[in-house]
Amino acid sequence: MATTQKASESIKRLVLLAMFSAIIILLAVTPIGFINLAFIKATIVHIPVIIGSLLLGPKLGAVLGFVFGVTSLINNTLNPAISSFVFSPFIPVPGRSTGSPWALVICFVPRILVGVVPWYIYRLAKKWVKEERLNFIPLALAGIVGSATNTLLVMHLIYFLFRDEYAAIRGVAQKAVYGIISAIIVGHGVPEAVLACILTTAITKALLIVLHKDSADGAP
Repeated sequence: MATTQKASESIKRLVLLAMFSAIIILLAVTPIGFINLAFIKATIVHIPVIIGSLLLGPKLGAVLGFVFGVTSLINNTLNPAISSFVFSPFIPVPGRSTGSPWALVICFVPRILVGVVPWYIYRLAKKWVKEERLNFIPLALAGIVGSATNTLLVMHLIYFLFRDEYAAIRGVAQKAVYGIISAIIVGHGVPEAVLACILTTAITKALLIVLHKDSADGAP
């Protein structure tokens, strides 16, 4: 009986993993993954990774983050923008004839961590938030920190790994690069974190009810 129950749980987790992976791919390859705000486009591609982390745990969350990274690599390789060299080693770095393997670090490390960090933030916040009426707070914090993990790591890795090249494509002095990066973090990162907070809280609470879970306690 216990073996059957364990097998059933494993199948359910694999189904959820496949579902979240499909959603990530769908959002990444269609305009659905972007929401028009005032003057900017905010992405929601990372939100299924965050929710998947909360429901499935950090190990499978890391797998979803890897899927997110793969979609970013493919998009930046097949449909390159001016800054795609920071995400794809197949796009030549400005001033060189080849790309840089460091692009894989930017493309994958932040996205994998998006699937890991929210679970730990949720578990930590649950220890401090005991009241039932405030049980949305750990989910909201997980959404905010998960989104911030992606934005802060990507932009700071660009600064440390491709500062000169980024300055060149922007047509600014090297010393001005961090100001541009800070503006992007505020202009894009803050709206994305707010969206992640709202959507992660609402969707995860609904899924917990559907899946008959008492809390988002994905496997470690």
